[in-house]
Amino acid sequence: MKLLLVTTALAFSSVAVQAGDAGKGEKLYGTHCVACHQATGAGIPGAFPPLADSDCLADKTLTLTAPVKGLQGKITVNGVDYNSAMPAFGLLPDEDIADIMTYVFGAWGNTGGDVSAEDITAVR
Repeated sequence: MKLLLVTTALAFSSVAVQAGDAGKGEKLYGTHCVACHQATGAGIPGAFPPLADSDCLADKTLTLTAPVKGLQGKITVNGVDYNSAMPAFGLLPDEDIADIMTYVFGAWGNTGGDVSAEDITAVR
């Protein structure tokens, strides 16, 4: 009986998923993202798309893949075409990217929810 309880406890503890830390994500956003997407999330018109009130956040797979693998070529955001390159930040730990994306999904009126390191690992 003791073995069953220990095994069950270990199974449940291993499935707990830690959401990203938006506070840490805000700081990391300031280091890695703000030059293009701006502190307000508005982006730079004609060059870099907005993250604030952005329809591209609805595609969570694309949104999580972009910071990991980068993004190049034409995309349309809020009806505006952008054709520039986003560098990959894949050298950052999954936890850091999850923190950044948790911040982005919760900032500027966005309601995308939390992102975990496991979410980032899944798109690598």
